[in-house]
Amino acid sequence: MTERAAIEGRLVDADARFMLHARYGHFTAMQVRDRRVRGLELHFERLEAANAELFGVPLDRAAVLGSIRAVLGDDVRDASVRVYVVETDRPHVIATAAQPHQAPARPQSVKPVACQRYLPHIKQASGMMQAHVGRQVEREGFDEALLTTDDGLISEGSITNLGGFADGRLIWPDAPMLRGITMRLLERLDVPQERRPLKAADLPGFDQVFLCNSWGVWPVGRVDEVPLPQDAGLMARLRDHYDRIAWDPLD
Repeated sequence: MTERAAIEGRLVDADARFMLHARYGHFTAMQVRDRRVRGLELHFERLEAANAELFGVPLDRAAVLGSIRAVLGDDVRDASVRVYVVETDRPHVIATAAQPHQAPARPQSVKPVACQRYLPHIKQASGMMQAHVGRQVEREGFDEALLTTDDGLISEGSITNLGGFADGRLIWPDAPMLRGITMRLLERLDVPQERRPLKAADLPGFDQVFLCNSWGVWPVGRVDEVPLPQDAGLMARLRDHYDRIAWDPLD
């Protein structure tokens, strides 16, 4: 028989069936403003590295740009865009566009959760684990889950990277993680930086802790029920650096 699929009693077409099967792969997420994106080359590097590891084939950059342009059309200039590379019979490039995201305005709360992603250095197309832990902590009144090893070493947030300032240095966790595009852009800040093993109990000793992803950069106000110091000057410096990063054209 011909392969079929139905959603809530309604038969769907071949493209919808393809999307149901396209689970194995990776993606990158970006904010598009005026049809430009920060760190476009870093997005390409991420996709190329994951393509080589998962599929053993090079990335088709033209297909990536073509898919982004197609999903934006002629009428959309600002959007949240994701580019997936997923394999069925072969790797396929898929782009999606949704409403643009802004970084949260207020300091966020985080809850440590003992949970580690498989192949954490790859941004995986199937993100149920992160979605699950994120929803769990939201039900408990927190904004973001902080993924840790079983012995409490911080790696990353469910959809973010965590960093902080202490003693004039920018500190990143030294643990398995996805080095996010925004994290890599912030690593260009002209300030001494290091990676070190961090636990939740270390964070109250920082001058400022922050989260970052494609939405931007924002402060962390508490971990569990413990409030964290806030330094408006450090956040302003971090945001100023990020805001000065050039936007790369997509057209």
